[in-house]
Amino acid sequence: MRHKRNIPNRSFRIADQIQRDVAELVRELKDPRVGMVTINAVEVTPDYAHAKVFFSLLVGDPQETQLALNEAAGFLRNSLFKRLQIHTVPTLHFQFDRTTERAAELGALIAQANATRAKED
Repeated sequence: MRHKRNIPNRSFRIADQIQRDVAELVRELKDPRVGMVTINAVEVTPDYAHAKVFFSLLVGDPQETQLALNEAAGFLRNSLFKRLQIHTVPTLHFQFDRTTERAAELGALIAQANATRAKED
């Protein structure tokens, strides 16, 4: 019974380690389509076969970057094999995370609404 409780913790630890390692490895990529990428989160399947890697961009085209990262996924996975102390290194699937983009849009809308209200007062 004790072993089963540790499985989710192990999954989170592995996802966290993958996030840190992929963040470092992405900086080493020479692909011009991969600009200033931030790895926001990693979700690992229960069998550790796949990992969804969510990223955001400071500058660049999200679709081009996602394409480039997914093309480099095999190279990144091989690099993870050398770093991680686990049997199965998951196949990486990169996905653009619009969360920070949406937050910036909402922030701009709020600032605009506040500026309009200030003018009216």
